[in-house]
Amino acid sequence: MFGDSLSAAYGIPASQGWAALLQQRLQREGYPHVVVNASISGETSAGGLARLPAALGQHQPAIVLLELGANDGLRGLPVKAMRGNLEKMLQLSRQAGARPVLFEMRIPANYGVAYGNSFSASFSELSRSSRTPLVPFFLASIALDPAQFLDDGLHPAAAAQPRLLDAVWPTLKPLLAKPK
Repeated sequence: MFGDSLSAAYGIPASQGWAALLQQRLQREGYPHVVVNASISGETSAGGLARLPAALGQHQPAIVLLELGANDGLRGLPVKAMRGNLEKMLQLSRQAGARPVLFEMRIPANYGVAYGNSFSASFSELSRSSRTPLVPFFLASIALDPAQFLDDGLHPAAAAQPRLLDAVWPTLKPLLAKPK
């Protein structure tokens, strides 16, 4: 898993983050997969791209979950550059024999309609053009409920983590080898 603070369990114990909950669900349902959470708070798509080749070599994953881009958007970085970084990460994952999964991200409306629309559309366009499974907007089920976030209003609270896992599961489950 390559992500930012949303997947790194920022502000809560890692054991309560959705990545840890994913590992628990996999074990409970008999899947043999091991979750390696290489997410870093503050990570951008460029940072993820720089780190990905070594991680692919070290872990030889079957699936790579790419939950990146939010920090690119929050920093107002060019959408074209973010999309290019994500596209390269998808290619590298496939070349390493892994199945990539892309997460759709969105940014607050105060970044402007044109930038916001271009930003969010880039994920579905990239998913379509690369034939990569897409997790629809990862925070959709909690985005409008302030009680689901830490006091900073940006990072999901521990109570929201099961809902984040539930947002990922329908896209991820069909890619998993059947439990034995």
